[in-house]
Amino acid sequence: MKGSVKFFTACISIILIPLFVMYSVSVFFTPSKLKTDKLTNTFLNGSFPLSLSYSNTNALAVHADNTSSKNVSAKLMMFNIFPVKEVNISLEERKYVIPGGIPFGIRLYTNGLVVTETTSVSSGISESYPAQDAGIKSGDVIRSVNDKTLTSNEQLLRAVEESDGQPIKIDAIHENSPYSTTITPVFDNSIGKYRAGLYVRDSCAGIGTMTYIDPSNGSYAGLGHGICDSESGRLMPLLSGDIVRADITSVRKSICGSPGSLNGHFNGTTAIGSLLLNSEHGVYGKYYLPDKNAKTIPVAFKQETVKGGASLLTSVENNIPLYYDIEIEEISYNDLNTSKNMIVKVTDERLLKKAGGIVQGMSGSPIIQNGRLVGAVTHVFVNDPTRGYAVFAENMLEYSENIPQTIYNRAA
Repeated sequence: MKGSVKFFTACISIILIPLFVMYSVSVFFTPSKLKTDKLTNTFLNGSFPLSLSYSNTNALAVHADNTSSKNVSAKLMMFNIFPVKEVNISLEERKYVIPGGIPFGIRLYTNGLVVTETTSVSSGISESYPAQDAGIKSGDVIRSVNDKTLTSNEQLLRAVEESDGQPIKIDAIHENSPYSTTITPVFDNSIGKYRAGLYVRDSCAGIGTMTYIDPSNGSYAGLGHGICDSESGRLMPLLSGDIVRADITSVRKSICGSPGSLNGHFNGTTAIGSLLLNSEHGVYGKYYLPDKNAKTIPVAFKQETVKGGASLLTSVENNIPLYYDIEIEEISYNDLNTSKNMIVKVTDERLLKKAGGIVQGMSGSPIIQNGRLVGAVTHVFVNDPTRGYAVFAENMLEYSENIPQTIYNRAA
């Protein structure tokens, strides 16, 4: 009898434990909000048998003509039996874009001066830390000195050198919180000038890959991640900027422990687009050279992205975008994770031979699956450069749509 009970308990455990794990994973990794252009009962996540159950049994028929309410509530169900969570569904028109894959140069000018490092100043007698003592930290953004707005490193340098050792007022931002402080510059005997003990940056430049061009408003998106300060890792505050043509001249191959890079240079100084937004999902702006005859493809809603084969469109030589085979290995639909949505693996022998997988500069390269733009590669795994993270195209598009059309028009 006891043996039968143990056997029965073991059987129940074998069934319930996997179900509990699947249920918990589904709750965490599936979104609470969805966008779609057509209501359906199915929910494709590539892992678990999930479906949507509508409170109104006529919801599908009612919304078939796309004329009623644009928002619908539904329950996400596992095996059509177990309710997982409530889901809000927004009916929206599907977007069509021109896929990118081409390299471009970026010139960004900061809104204020980004502090890259605080350091000591030697007076010949002792070491002082003027900026650090004033509470200034790496990653802070200095907006003004003595109530005068700063737009260049030279302005701050001049104010410090001309201070004659008197305190200067600093208005800055630390992690989105503004604050004011004063720095008392110290005379540096080694150079014969007053110094504040900090290094700042007012601009940056680099090469990335364009993800898409939106023909409906002439906008573009690229990189798939933001331009960050290399020291603090924080987003560079954008004042203005533009993009230019770029030529890829060579590829430094990725190896385990050392990600490679696309090597190239700006092709001229004439801007081919403006830079209007630097966000965690990429850079955005107005593109000045739209091709009216370029072929467009639909943008996938996040739930349409599934595990399996896909294509990476990127340029590693001659500035010509080519399609390379990749595998989408993992997908996270979690609303809290808006940038590292997928793990992808390069499987194409051509790209592995040429670049070793994913390299720096490839960020923003579009990912195509089932004829739709599903995302863009954003990061390479240092210890396995054949793999990397990717962001949903839907998330990138949301940020693009946050830029008012009036700004696009003004930037034309």
